[in-house]
Amino acid sequence: MTDLTAQSQKLLALHADPALLKVVNVWDAITARVVSGVDGIEALATASHSIAAAHGYEDGEHIPVDLMIEAIGTVVAATDLPVTADLEAGYGNPGETARKAMSVGVVGANLEDQMKPLPEAVAAVEAVLAAGHAEGIDFVLNARTDAFVLAGDRPHADVLADAIERGSAYLAAGAPLVFVPGLLTEDDVTAFVDAWGPQKLTVIGVPGSLPLERLEELGVARVSYGPTSQSVALMALQDLTRDIVAGGALPADFRPLN
Repeated sequence: MTDLTAQSQKLLALHADPALLKVVNVWDAITARVVSGVDGIEALATASHSIAAAHGYEDGEHIPVDLMIEAIGTVVAATDLPVTADLEAGYGNPGETARKAMSVGVVGANLEDQMKPLPEAVAAVEAVLAAGHAEGIDFVLNARTDAFVLAGDRPHADVLADAIERGSAYLAAGAPLVFVPGLLTEDDVTAFVDAWGPQKLTVIGVPGSLPLERLEELGVARVSYGPTSQSVALMALQDLTRDIVAGGALPADFRPLN
């Protein structure tokens, strides 16, 4: 069994476990080490927005794909935990981008559909899974539908139906998971779990999200936090800077990180 195979099997098992997998997204080696060093963290996920921002790029595949892959590789090298990467929509070639990610040790990924025509989106899912099979692993693809984040003013029932249809198509194509970012209600989550079964849905934590305990009870596989973790870290840095400019000192609860 190769290490890549072992890591992919571990990541898949973590999603299949009824216990909610909690993933705080990272963007470089130091954040990977800090987050993976916290008791209870069992896997890492990168955030494309955060990596792009750290390199001076806007989100949305503006960062060169090879630079993104290089950054993801530094995360993998900094931890013994399985790593899943945010590959956006695949940088024009989802299968090849997934192959590059696997070459640096990634065993899972998010892939956005950006509400492209469904046959095109399904083909992208199939390409990523085929890349995993070519590497001899069951790549843990978290097929993302942007039905909610690109909903606009469409009726909620139509948006929900689109998300269910798209997620069902991705699961039928072989994806083990479906990611539905957005502020989801309990009724939304229940509808997804009813349609796809437990431990198939992954969500993002945003202000107003359901409590983690309730997500677990409803059968959600994973919660992640996207670029919010970077925003929290940068807010702390900004607050420290303001305090120092104002003549303050280091926080009373400051502690050096090992």
